[in-house]
Amino acid sequence: MSFVSFTFLAFLAAVFLLYYLIPKRFQWMLLLAASLVFYAFAGPTYLIYMAVTILSTWGAAYAMDRVWTRQDEYLKDNKELSREDKKAYKAAQKKKARLFLALCLILNLGILAVIKYTGFVLQNINNIFGTQIRILRFALPLGISFYMFQSLGYVIDVYRRKYPAEKNLAKCALFTSFFPQLIQGPISRFDYLSRTLYGQHDFDGRQFAFGFWRVLWGFFKKLVIADRLAPVVVTLTGKAENYPGVFVLGTILFYGLQIYGDFTGGIDITIGVAQMLGIKVTENFDRPFFSKNIAEYWRRWHITMGTWFKDYIFYPLSVSQGMIKLSKWSREKLGPQIGKRLPVYISTILVWLATGIWHGAAWHFIVWGLLNCVVILISQELAPLYRRFHERFAFSNTRAWDVFQVFRTFWLMGMIRVLDVYKDVPTTFKMLGTIFTTPNWGKLFDGSFLKLGISGADYLVVLFGTLVMFFVSLAKGKGDVREMLAEKPAVPRYICIWLLLAAVLVFGAYGIGYDAAQFIYNQF
Repeated sequence: MSFVSFTFLAFLAAVFLLYYLIPKRFQWMLLLAASLVFYAFAGPTYLIYMAVTILSTWGAAYAMDRVWTRQDEYLKDNKELSREDKKAYKAAQKKKARLFLALCLILNLGILAVIKYTGFVLQNINNIFGTQIRILRFALPLGISFYMFQSLGYVIDVYRRKYPAEKNLAKCALFTSFFPQLIQGPISRFDYLSRTLYGQHDFDGRQFAFGFWRVLWGFFKKLVIADRLAPVVVTLTGKAENYPGVFVLGTILFYGLQIYGDFTGGIDITIGVAQMLGIKVTENFDRPFFSKNIAEYWRRWHITMGTWFKDYIFYPLSVSQGMIKLSKWSREKLGPQIGKRLPVYISTILVWLATGIWHGAAWHFIVWGLLNCVVILISQELAPLYRRFHERFAFSNTRAWDVFQVFRTFWLMGMIRVLDVYKDVPTTFKMLGTIFTTPNWGKLFDGSFLKLGISGADYLVVLFGTLVMFFVSLAKGKGDVREMLAEKPAVPRYICIWLLLAAVLVFGAYGIGYDAAQFIYNQF
């Protein structure tokens, strides 16, 4: 069930109506039922995968919570134990809890690995060794990477004793399956989402209106910008060799706008729908195209994914016993500077490798992740030079220089990002090379860009939508745009809302049967 379909709108209307009519103590149960119905539309058999994740994470968290509770009670009742005895007892209990955690992680990550990466691994084995192993391919359940990582984050937090386990299996199921988040996140944390997810909510007209405005804004970015540009990106990358030079720059620009409108539009719909239900969902973007470097960009883009990898992979890995031993050895053998950097760099590389693999079972995703890593690490090493540069040259502390950095970061990220859309890694680098070898600047002015699947009027709509998006992002730097809009008199406020609605209805790019294109991140 796509967010931008009539079916979803009818589904939402029914959920909202029932949600605010039934006794409030049943609201979370309705959300669970609605979430399971929503997911069943993607394929009833996919519910089996979700059920395994729900049951295993609930069971593991419950078991670990019991281990910690018994430990606390035992130590409370046996205060006379020596320090060594307490330490030994805690170690034994931690080992039990770690076993439950390990079983849960192995089961869920094993399922994800089998259904998402089996074909990729077997294909590479055949390519390398010349074997003829039959390639097994599995249908990828909707949003499995998102709901599985969200659930595993919860289990890890319970193991770390960040908060107690949720004893109610149905509530745990709702946390995993909450339908606005299923398609493309964000990857929420249990302690934040549960504060409002299970609560009793009266209808709040202001919050409902704010949520509706957010949903409408998401539709605008998705339908007016992202879906209208989709045919251009498909044309430019489908037969890439026919579109070198300046067309590659067009691909970088158009795909950057497309994926931003598509992904952030979907997140706007998620957050808006949740707000209409009285539920707070974590923000996932913070104006990433205003970033001055790639490290900042990744602090602003897909925030919940970045923090998940940082909290659950990077930090545990960088302070693990193996890394501590490696750091000590490298300080003695290779010097203090290398010894200090090596564990951090290895952890960073592994995190970005995992990030690339998380995005998909293909070499272009792996190369994409490692290229981001390389640029970030080089930037870190050059940081002292940057500081001296800023100290010496006054122009580097001006607004114009800031604009240049934003411009540079957009295009650098764009060059890495087009690995998503060209057919393979060699093609991507070949096409990027044509920017310098065969730029074909004249193609900008001979009408060639009007033969890419959309008309001049479509380009004007995209330009209009991009400008609106740009100025809204500028305003967002000063605070919540909806709060600003709510403070305006009724007439200009409703004119803005009706104009936005009209733009979606009139200028939205609709597919066959008025069912818009699927979100790009559905595949993950």
